[in-house]
Amino acid sequence: MRLAVDDPVFRKSSYSTTAKECVEVADQRTRALVRDTQNRGLGSLAFPHAEWAALLGAARRPISACAGRSAGSR
Repeated sequence: MRLAVDDPVFRKSSYSTTAKECVEVADQRTRALVRDTQNRGLGSLAFPHAEWAALLGAARRPISACAGRSAGSR
């Protein structure tokens, strides 16, 4: 099987812990694609690189760093 130049190559996310809670990520030139490993046929979500980097940065912070912030605060 040959992949077209734009076909995403997915890898298991390092944040996935079990087979039941697993997502896959594909890095592309202008965005990151995320999909559910158990439901690949449902497609993927696309995030611009800046948004993906912000999400990963927030996920890496200790929970205590986010304490006291309401959902609407920035």
